[in-house]
Amino acid sequence: MYHVHFRGTHYEMGFRFGSSLVKNNCSVLDNVPFPITEERKAFALACVPIYREYFPGILEEISGLAKGQKCEAELIQAVLFSMYAIPPCCSCSCFAVSDGEHILLGRNSDFIPALEKLNMNAIYHFSEQSSYSFTGNTTAFIEMEDGVNTCGLAVGLTSVYPTTIKPGFNAGMLLRFFLEKCRDTEDVIHQITRLPVSSAQTFTVADVKGGTAVIECNAERVKVIHPSKERPFVCATNIFSSEEVSSFRQAGINTWRAEERYHTLIHSLTSRKGCMDILAAQDLLAGKEGFLCQYDRNKGTDTVWSVIYDLAGKSIYRAEGNPGRCRFRKDERFTII
Repeated sequence: MYHVHFRGTHYEMGFRFGSSLVKNNCSVLDNVPFPITEERKAFALACVPIYREYFPGILEEISGLAKGQKCEAELIQAVLFSMYAIPPCCSCSCFAVSDGEHILLGRNSDFIPALEKLNMNAIYHFSEQSSYSFTGNTTAFIEMEDGVNTCGLAVGLTSVYPTTIKPGFNAGMLLRFFLEKCRDTEDVIHQITRLPVSSAQTFTVADVKGGTAVIECNAERVKVIHPSKERPFVCATNIFSSEEVSSFRQAGINTWRAEERYHTLIHSLTSRKGCMDILAAQDLLAGKEGFLCQYDRNKGTDTVWSVIYDLAGKSIYRAEGNPGRCRFRKDERFTII
């Protein structure tokens, strides 16, 4: 995992990042793990007006990145806007607990280990007052897969294989939008009901006030799951668990043992009655309470990072690799107010 720190406008951030990569003989388009097909280009083109209406800053950042990389912005849009929709990688596990003492969001990022050196941790500080500062992690660039902003809002995603797609925001761009524009869990819930969605995914959300939720959504439907007396926690893997969205589950898809990971989370969190401290969260993510990260790396699957956002303690803990083998370390470079 490499670390970057961005400051300025969206365009300036994109341009500086693209230019710095060029100086190191690195092209983002040379490291895309799928072909940039005409289908992806056409889909991205249909998404552009939606981003222009709801999130113009992201188009400016892509434009700056393309200028710095000396490539066409349309190609970068084809990569980013089609990601998760055509086709997704069904992996990752998330949970959130708020027990009166601890407010934690934990996430394992499962991906192709051959590309793990390209995984990025980023800190964004915007000169535009309309965007909150945040730090996040991603297997790609610009889009984010988990993170926390300066307001104390943390979000993590898991992808789900889509049965239908439409032009709109995909999982990584939605999460990036939430980190930039939302203050709390209720804010995220409000935004997901108004933004056009392209892909299928879950979002696990927690805020510094103790609000938590899982959002299961695709291009057709949104379901919000709150903690209950029976389940005083929320969690998600790469399946839709709610009855309202279960009809969109597709059989025969390799979900990287999503059902098994989901039951590990449910069993552990239920046995603890939704109460968990940092060490217990680390043990759960490290697979000490059931299957969660114990992939056979030789088969091209692994957990490539693990993160815990401690919102009550305003701290971040990250294992930059499989948490069953790598230690969690506290990251003190970003301030949660």
